[in-house]
Amino acid sequence: MEKHKVLWEPSKNLIEKSNIKKFINFLNKRYNLNIKDYFDLYDFSIKDIPFFWENFWDFIEIKYKEKFKEVVDDLNKFPGAYWFKGAKLNYAENMLRFRDKKIAIKYIREDGIKKEISYKEIYETLSKVVSALKKLGIKKGDKIAGFMPNMIETAIFMLSSASIGAIWSSCGTEIGTNAIIDRFSQIEPKIIFTVDSYIYKGKIYDNIEKIKEIVKNIPSIEKFIIVPYFDKKKKIPLKNSLYFDEFIEKEEVKEIDFEMVSYEDPLFIMFSSGTTGKPKCIVQSQIGVLINHLKELYLHTDLKENDVITYITTPSWMMWNWLLSSLFFHPKIILYDGNPFYPDIGRMFKIIEEEKISIFGLSASYINYLKSNNFKPREKYNLKTLREISQTGSPLSEEGFEYVYENIKDDLWLNSISGGTEINGCFVAGSPTLKVHSGEIQAKALAMKVKIYDEEGNEIIDKIGELVCEAPSPSMPLYFYNDPDFKKYRETYFEFYKNKNVWRHGDYAIFYSKTKGLKFFGRSDATLKIKGVRIGTSEIYNVLENIEEIEDSLATSKRYGDEEEIILFVKMKKGIKLTEEIEEKIRKNLRERASPRHVPYKIIEVPDIPYTPNMKKVEIAVKKIIEGEKVINKENLINPDSLTYFEKIKDKI
Repeated sequence: MEKHKVLWEPSKNLIEKSNIKKFINFLNKRYNLNIKDYFDLYDFSIKDIPFFWENFWDFIEIKYKEKFKEVVDDLNKFPGAYWFKGAKLNYAENMLRFRDKKIAIKYIREDGIKKEISYKEIYETLSKVVSALKKLGIKKGDKIAGFMPNMIETAIFMLSSASIGAIWSSCGTEIGTNAIIDRFSQIEPKIIFTVDSYIYKGKIYDNIEKIKEIVKNIPSIEKFIIVPYFDKKKKIPLKNSLYFDEFIEKEEVKEIDFEMVSYEDPLFIMFSSGTTGKPKCIVQSQIGVLINHLKELYLHTDLKENDVITYITTPSWMMWNWLLSSLFFHPKIILYDGNPFYPDIGRMFKIIEEEKISIFGLSASYINYLKSNNFKPREKYNLKTLREISQTGSPLSEEGFEYVYENIKDDLWLNSISGGTEINGCFVAGSPTLKVHSGEIQAKALAMKVKIYDEEGNEIIDKIGELVCEAPSPSMPLYFYNDPDFKKYRETYFEFYKNKNVWRHGDYAIFYSKTKGLKFFGRSDATLKIKGVRIGTSEIYNVLENIEEIEDSLATSKRYGDEEEIILFVKMKKGIKLTEEIEEKIRKNLRERASPRHVPYKIIEVPDIPYTPNMKKVEIAVKKIIEGEKVINKENLINPDSLTYFEKIKDKI
């Protein structure tokens, strides 16, 4: 395959109309500079990081009561830098600066139910929820949890929490009961918003038993507010529970008195995946998340007021939080609730056609599923309005990139991005002013001092190594909950390169000098070291994507004597069994298209591949199982039963 193959190039007109160009023009005019393109802008953003953020704050016109006196106290304080000292503002007030009759959010459920709400109606509903919460005594710093599907009400509850200065934390209803208790019991919320039932893949699930179990195990909960998922309410056999309409029925619409907060005041508590231990509780700043999301949505996503934007996500994933920050720019947001392949593989493309979606967010696994089923959306749907696909979650192969341009649309911007829950954003991202090269993320994200290190901590280019960030950014965690002195925080991100004081994110990647783009090879903690050579698991997956008999796969390793060997698990397509002929085909393809070191020691058929809610394969959990260790947090997966088979066969591997 041609290296650095150009799949898309922006027109001069698109570049001139881009938000990036507007920002460049703003800087050039303000300071009589000569910034010509994205890479000039990146260099400017890294040369003086505080200066970049100061100018972006002014340019984007953040709404505040008091402006900062200092952008950051000390860039060498890593972790612990304090941003925007003296600033007072509110995230929700910034999200609701438009209060007109334009549709803000449209909700589409997999069974066909649709609802919509205007910017004006969001504000009015929010006013009632805020009043009701205050009557319960909820105040700044209290914790509010959401155990909700991807609904309009979920967005309103999050904004209500932010309005008061409370701390919001959410999980989708797809998460298992024990996983919910593992998360919420650590942060001790006073209020939980939830639903009485939900639907997924055509099946209706009752949520009341889950709620009972949560109440029993989290004594901090003072009130459960329940949204009826269907029109008919169920009888709730729980004390201190109310249906949502009862909760706000006595409240009147009035001007919201938004609580002004500082940088140290949290907006969200996010959770790590929790597949190898209890989930970490990641506390994130109102101001830090706000300005970082605005940077990414405006400059790296090129979001405009007339856009219709959606992401395949649930409230368990940071992309849900990210998507809702779009409200600042006055677009229309589509929230899809349910299985994106229900009732058929083309469901999301039908929605794109009907709702005239312009920006479609998805994961690599979603594209790979379309590709493995040889689905060609461009032949069935009118995708005229679709101008951008935003892709994240896990690395997308060259073949995945090319599938998009060959089978979805050839004149769109495939904006591959990568970052983490921890920063509620991106380390590397796209720009509509740059070419798209097959299999590559376009560039380093603005003001993110990102590099690739070798194992000794030396910067490397055109070689595979560890992704690091050499300077703080506003949306990095304030701290981990119940983690005094940053102990767990430091161990997680700063211990690998002990003398460097850099954030090591745990991604295995390469920066290319020719394109200035980046390619990922998987999580570095899942990297396989075979005969002294490191192999990224995505190198294996990229080859297997092109073997038509295979639906999905997972690679890990196990020690046999003195050698570490690759074990490959494959999920076959319906009606196909793993045979010696297919095994040989797999080995031949890996040998020829990767290297002899990529050829597995064993190939084993399994019924399913385990995934986290943000669609990442859990290689580490499988490795633990086959090495005889116990995995205790199965419910942190979207398909926890998938691990049962690995436990059954572990002694035979």
